[in-house]
Amino acid sequence: MENTITGLHHITAIASDAKRNVEFYTSILGLRLVKKTVNFDDPGTYHFYFGDETGEPGTLTTFFPWPDAVKGRIGTGMATSIGYSVPDGSLAFWAARFKEFNIAKQDIAERFGEKFLSLQDPDGLHLELIVPAREDKRKPWETNEVNASVAIKGFHSTTLSLKNTNSTAEILTDVFGYKLIKQEGNRYRFITEAVESAAIVDLLQSPEMPAGYIAAGTNHHVAFRVQNEQVQMAMRQKIVDRGLNPTGKINRDYFYSVYFREPGGVLFELATENPGFTVDEPLNELGTHLKLPKKFEEARAQIERVLPLI
Repeated sequence: MENTITGLHHITAIASDAKRNVEFYTSILGLRLVKKTVNFDDPGTYHFYFGDETGEPGTLTTFFPWPDAVKGRIGTGMATSIGYSVPDGSLAFWAARFKEFNIAKQDIAERFGEKFLSLQDPDGLHLELIVPAREDKRKPWETNEVNASVAIKGFHSTTLSLKNTNSTAEILTDVFGYKLIKQEGNRYRFITEAVESAAIVDLLQSPEMPAGYIAAGTNHHVAFRVQNEQVQMAMRQKIVDRGLNPTGKINRDYFYSVYFREPGGVLFELATENPGFTVDEPLNELGTHLKLPKKFEEARAQIERVLPLI
């Protein structure tokens, strides 16, 4: 078995209002609420997972919505944009939809030969809808208002903003197996050939940009996909060999995680494909029940009283 990264697994961000967060990502963007659970370290806070029908790695945006969260600052040492893949010809639909719902957006632009539409979610998180140069054949989740001809397929890419890209680039190439394929100005595009989609990481070298502050409207960490724990542990050893200090394997119920902070300051995670989101809910009921880690099940009644209604 080849020990390799197979693209992005999920990206986790911070929100403020839980109900508004769910409404935006499901009702407006048309993603599926795949799992409704709580923060392992703060059970009084939800942890939402939005993605495709099954919660396939490479489609998952997750949120910790803290009601009293202050506004974060987007800056260096963090992922500063999430790029979603959308079908060719869909950007006009999305531009009109965002105008209808008063969602902050920019004009359609082009980068690396791909058209994209930039917008902000209600907390100010930067998102991009991108028409990939190569057709994305993944089957999207559909809603009554967002059908397959325009629906989000999953991740296209993420952008990491850094004071200097060199050390982070070495992690991507020497440890994760990515290759530098293009450069436009201070943006460097890296891709893994191990997977067809959710395969791109852009590094933005921004020495004058202030350091980011993680709070509402910012990304907390970027998770990369590995097939299983065996591959995860082999990758972990490579990280140790680079002089970094990863965590041990942590059970997140739906995948296993290893975390480390790469030299540019971004928190990275290695997340397994197994066991997946149907371990505690059938496929047709994903996201409809509050699922708790076993250690919190005895406190369910108390937790449910604390969590805001969505």
